[in-house]
Amino acid sequence: MISKEKKQEIINAYGRNANDTGSPEVQIALLTERIAELTEHLKINKKDHHSRRGLLKMVGQRKGLLEYLKKTNLEGYRELIARLGLRK
Repeated sequence: MISKEKKQEIINAYGRNANDTGSPEVQIALLTERIAELTEHLKINKKDHHSRRGLLKMVGQRKGLLEYLKKTNLEGYRELIARLGLRK
């Protein structure tokens, strides 16, 4: 789980202002952080299939948000995937 401080850092880094939690950029960045944490958890707990399902749901949600961002703001999409290190 992401701490309040870490979450606020992400919101400040990717949001349009300090209270911007709804923009796709912020949502994608937060999901990416949660996915990374859950991936580490699953490396240790290989049989935790409930969390694996949650991970797959988060990945799907992030994919949908990325597609939306790509459709509405292509330049912002390219900048975001570069900053987050997605799409190798």
